[in-house]
Amino acid sequence: MLSLNFKKEKFLDCVIGICFIVLGIALRFLPHPPNFSPIAAISIFSGAYLTRKVSLLLPLAILFLSDIFLGFYELPVMVSVYGCFLISVFLGKWLKHRKTFKNIIIISLSSSLVFFVITNFAVWAFTPWYSHSFEGLIRCFIMALPFFRNTLLGDLFYVFLFFGTYELVMRWVRSSWKVKEARI
Repeated sequence: MLSLNFKKEKFLDCVIGICFIVLGIALRFLPHPPNFSPIAAISIFSGAYLTRKVSLLLPLAILFLSDIFLGFYELPVMVSVYGCFLISVFLGKWLKHRKTFKNIIIISLSSSLVFFVITNFAVWAFTPWYSHSFEGLIRCFIMALPFFRNTLLGDLFYVFLFFGTYELVMRWVRSSWKVKEARI
């Protein structure tokens, strides 16, 4: 029985992973406000619900496959972006056994803040867009505030969409199984 449940869990991880890859790539191509993206939410969700291997590969696969078509950019900035989503996976791992409404909000906001700080620091440090001075760093962060707003809104929207949908579906599945077991 254990191996059957293990196989079901692996199969479910694969199905969810494939759905998220398709969804994540599709939503990167559809028109949307800058930084209003599901990638952080997918990273947090996968950390909270999926196996370690799947959760680490999922955001990297979505980003890399879509960047092939959208275009790559400065390597240090790209590494910072990809790295931020891996941090979001680990935030999701922390959430795995602590899924409360409050913790989900805190993790989502933390992920947004980490992304904002790390990626904007990388833009300042590794591109010629801002002077490499304290004033340039401050200007970089100020200019990024509208993107931060969109990041916060997108992360909260998609986190609640994914976590809420998953929990509702799982409640429905569990209740359906109980009804079927009662009939047998």
